[in-house]
Amino acid sequence: MGQQIIVIKKALPPRKFSEAFKKQVVREFEQGYLNKDQLKIKYGLKGKSAVLLWCRKYGKFDYQSCTANGRSMKDPQKQRIKELEKKLKAAEERLIIYDKLIEVTNRQLDEDIKKK
Repeated sequence: MGQQIIVIKKALPPRKFSEAFKKQVVREFEQGYLNKDQLKIKYGLKGKSAVLLWCRKYGKFDYQSCTANGRSMKDPQKQRIKELEKKLKAAEERLIIYDKLIEVTNRQLDEDIKKK
């Protein structure tokens, strides 16, 4: 009768990374130099979602926790352009409002307040 050998693997403690390291990985990902899989290989990262979690915490873009319609995540550069276009539109609208405000004020005071 053969004896059974039971091998017990000791679980390794989770690796801790500094905040600066995490931000560097996120910066490389957002600049488009490497994708998540390439970053995992480059830095020896384990797990499937470490880079994504770091992007949600330290990234400049909106990384949604789940996609509502199942589409893949947008290119970070395209997403950044869209955000900037939205901010530009809001700034242009504020500028129009300020111009109207100055025009109304000028009419009420009968003088040009821009010259002051």
